[in-house]
Amino acid sequence: MAKIPDYNLDELDARQNIIIKGARVNNLKNLSVALPRNKFIVVTGLSGSGKSSLAFDTLYAEGQRMYVESLSSYARQFLGRMDKPEVDYIKGISPAIAIEQKVSIKNNRSTVGTSTEIYDYLKLLYARIGKTYSPVSGQVVQKDTVADVVDFIFSLEDEARVMILAPLHLQTDRTLAKELDLLLQKGYSRIYANGQVYFIEELLENGQDLGKEVYILVDRAVIYKSDEDLAFRIGDSVQTAFYEGHGECRVIYGEQERVFSDRFELDGMVFEEPSVNFFSFNNPYGACQTCEGFGSVLGIDPDLVIPDKSLTIYEGAIAPWRSDKMNEWVQPLLKNGIRFDFPIHRPYSELSEAEQELLWTGNKYFEGLNDFFKHLQSQTHKIQYRVMLSRYRGRTTCPDCKGSRLRKDAGYVKIDGKSITDLVLLPITEVLPFFENLQLSEHEHKVADRLVVEVANRLGYLNRVGLGYLTLNRLSNTLSGGESQRINLATSLGSALVGSMYILDEPSIGLHPKDSEQLIGVLRSLQEIGNTVIVVEHEEEMMKAADQLIDIGPEAGSGGGNLMFQGSFEEMTQTAETYTGKYLSGKMEVPVPAERRKWRNAIEIVGARENNLKNLTVKFPLNVLTVVTGVSGSGKSTLIKKILFPAMQKLHGATAEATGKFDKLQGDYSKIEHVEFVDQNPIGKSSRSNPVTYVKAYDAIRTLYADQPLAKSRGFKPSHFSFNIEGGRCEVCQGEGQVKIEMQFMADIFLTCESCNGQRFKQDVLDIKYKEKSISEVLDMTIADSITFFADQPKIVERLKPLDDVGLGYIRLGQSSNTLSGGEAQRVKLASFLTKGATSHHENILFIFDEPSTGLHFHDISKLLKAINALIENGNTVVIIEHNMDIIKSADWLIDLGPEGGKNGGNLLFTGTPEEMAKLENNDTARFLKEKL
Repeated sequence: MAKIPDYNLDELDARQNIIIKGARVNNLKNLSVALPRNKFIVVTGLSGSGKSSLAFDTLYAEGQRMYVESLSSYARQFLGRMDKPEVDYIKGISPAIAIEQKVSIKNNRSTVGTSTEIYDYLKLLYARIGKTYSPVSGQVVQKDTVADVVDFIFSLEDEARVMILAPLHLQTDRTLAKELDLLLQKGYSRIYANGQVYFIEELLENGQDLGKEVYILVDRAVIYKSDEDLAFRIGDSVQTAFYEGHGECRVIYGEQERVFSDRFELDGMVFEEPSVNFFSFNNPYGACQTCEGFGSVLGIDPDLVIPDKSLTIYEGAIAPWRSDKMNEWVQPLLKNGIRFDFPIHRPYSELSEAEQELLWTGNKYFEGLNDFFKHLQSQTHKIQYRVMLSRYRGRTTCPDCKGSRLRKDAGYVKIDGKSITDLVLLPITEVLPFFENLQLSEHEHKVADRLVVEVANRLGYLNRVGLGYLTLNRLSNTLSGGESQRINLATSLGSALVGSMYILDEPSIGLHPKDSEQLIGVLRSLQEIGNTVIVVEHEEEMMKAADQLIDIGPEAGSGGGNLMFQGSFEEMTQTAETYTGKYLSGKMEVPVPAERRKWRNAIEIVGARENNLKNLTVKFPLNVLTVVTGVSGSGKSTLIKKILFPAMQKLHGATAEATGKFDKLQGDYSKIEHVEFVDQNPIGKSSRSNPVTYVKAYDAIRTLYADQPLAKSRGFKPSHFSFNIEGGRCEVCQGEGQVKIEMQFMADIFLTCESCNGQRFKQDVLDIKYKEKSISEVLDMTIADSITFFADQPKIVERLKPLDDVGLGYIRLGQSSNTLSGGEAQRVKLASFLTKGATSHHENILFIFDEPSTGLHFHDISKLLKAINALIENGNTVVIIEHNMDIIKSADWLIDLGPEGGKNGGNLLFTGTPEEMAKLENNDTARFLKEKL
């Protein structure tokens, strides 16, 4: 029997434990448990057994509610109605921080730097201690203050005679005499010109010619360092001189002189003084003028100009120069290439960067592509040139800011030789050492130490959660789900609270087992500084690392919600008779297929070069299960989502997003009739969509209720049983069952509708029963229960059965789609393809899955594999991006990318069967796969 600690909750100390007594949230069955404080705890169990109900809906909800109760009365006026989790009591709870798997940000200005707040610190750092260097001479640009001038004057030897002058600026509409007259009225009596001092009154009488440079004599003095009053007087005079001289002040001492300026200028250029907005690309003041802070512009796309990189210049690699008319542009290069040693017979892809650049810039022997496109631009009044230009246009990196999105002169401000634009374009692994070894002066240390520590800490966390390959400039909406969750994790770690409860939802998603090891280290460090870390997780390595495992079960849905086990990993493998225990101890396992399917036909992608892919050529076999593996950031999503999927979609006439860079698609792609990308985005756009409507089972259920005698006598049609249209639904909540209350400065709160008590329908509709249950009670059933309930209705069952087959038997029929996790939404979509007739009109569909194992227990993965294999048996092809070893070992064909993430990734390491792969040495995926085979 499974082991549950024998403790009396009422006697436990709430300072050492977080004590939950009698939790009944969702499917929890009066569950009581004590979680030891400041430990690393993993909550596991089948998908839908109640893990999230315990971690998020009970612990986190109560932590949030208690935090909210500490707020002002204004916020609390809404909170009398904020539901308390249904428990007898929770003691010893800490402030709670939840890091969930949210679909990443859609804002196309958000970057890794802004979402982790690192960029905010960088802006502040550069505004405070950045030095501006002139691009002309490389000298530091400085401006002088009044204090600088006074310090200089008092650094001269005692009894030095000084004159403080301000240049006289003549107004255009005034004569010199008029200007001098005004100076007299202002109280000045002398001026300085041609190396001598004149009285203004005398000059007005004589009308002498003073030449070009005339200065107002503001003050003159003999310096005694001990005279404090003199220092004040000199300070006033310098300020006056700066004012009268429009920012310039001249000091003459003995035979020498020195000019001071309080303007920020050097080498004849006026510079902007660094401020926080100066470095903000979301602000018109700091954004690059050319691309308006987006980092890319509509320009000439080099990949369209040179589409086939394997051709030589002689063979016509440059597409616009192939025609008879435009051939004259390439001729000088072919004739004179030998003079400057240019290899016209070498493929473009093998040319050095300098040689490739030369094709664009040209030299004295030939005009380059830049000149060619300028020429086309000048001829746009002719339609053929306009057409030609449009053919080679695309989104390209902005030439002015090199994709950093900042105004050009922001790059003149540097710290220790690097500008902010240099830093955001480097991978985090290279930015980190820069901050760790930063050399600063004593004054800079005082100003910047806190900022440098914050930046280095946050960069360190990003590196440790396995994201060192990203740049701070990377757009948030191009990150995968796993990456964005780990960025949220790193951001939370960066704030490094103590005494809190961190609750994480499967942080290992999207992580290769190799990267999971690092992640465990990060979570450990979070626990060691004094936090309780509670992780809902299915990953074996994470379970091994836990101080305590809590297993909820035994089944999913209404069959779950009990505490089955609490203890260490060792105890789990030895004593637990739960599904988790059996899989961990090896009593149960996901079986390795008896044989791998053979294949003949394949789709081939040639020359994939998007993001970090290094010119790959890859075959995707048809009618088998192909799994794409590799460490996080190795280029899997780029290859599948950016190249294979859009390229195949365009063949079928669908408008897809821009296809990534690759040379061509070849092979038997004509055999595929349709492409389905089954991702983790929510099903349906609104909170009204739910699993039962998505698999088209609700129509049959509504018809069944409308056929009941009472319904007929009341004249109800199937539409009365819909909560989407007026008729039978409750109009107060419009069939939602809950009412949204906007909280102004806090997250909106959803409260049960008081009119229908959350039942969604009017009372006269609820009176209609089938087997003693109203339509509302049916929507509250789990899928598994409803299959038993509707056993005599084959039409309904055949639609619901696939949901149970993909391991979703525990979700409720009417569960709002916005409460489903990404993995659940993905499996609802899979189920809709498995329903009878859904795929019958299409054979040969190419299904692409993005990490379908998300949120799945070992036991559910076996179910999922059966469902996926059923798709292949029906004559379809499946390609999966995956890190889960149970799915990888079940593949017919593996494609492994790597070896690392980011710029050290993007190489094709291996293609073949799992057995062949397990023989590889020095391969991260093979190392973990060996254990499973």
